[in-house]
Amino acid sequence: MSDEPVRRLPTTTEEALRLLGSVSLGRIAFTQHALPTIRPVNHIVDDGVIVIGTHEGAAMTSRTLQADGSGVVVAYEADDIAPDTHLGWSVVVTGYAHLVTDSGELARYQRLLRPWVRQTMDYVVRIHPDLVTGLLLVSADWPC
Repeated sequence: MSDEPVRRLPTTTEEALRLLGSVSLGRIAFTQHALPTIRPVNHIVDDGVIVIGTHEGAAMTSRTLQADGSGVVVAYEADDIAPDTHLGWSVVVTGYAHLVTDSGELARYQRLLRPWVRQTMDYVVRIHPDLVTGLLLVSADWPC
């Protein structure tokens, strides 16, 4: 672990979404049976929305299938932080998740998503960000 001091700097929404798009794995948080649930999932960022694949029987699939028109409130987090220096970034997005139902969009997203597990991802969920928070963890001598 580094003894260098670390500073936290906020990012813009645009920069936070760009950083989020630079990695393929994050964590989605939602409620299941009135309790918080977090799942690791792979994602893409497409025109400012986060897109994840899911499958029949997955908790996220069940939640979005049961949702009304407003969708399911979720939080999505991804980061890239070096364990030895503690430098990097973290992004948290809060918004509403909806199933993608248009067959053309569904097929397009299924081609773009690269699941980390060997399982057919027959559903796609799109998260529309309402609140985006990005944080850069930089060395204390980083120029402001």
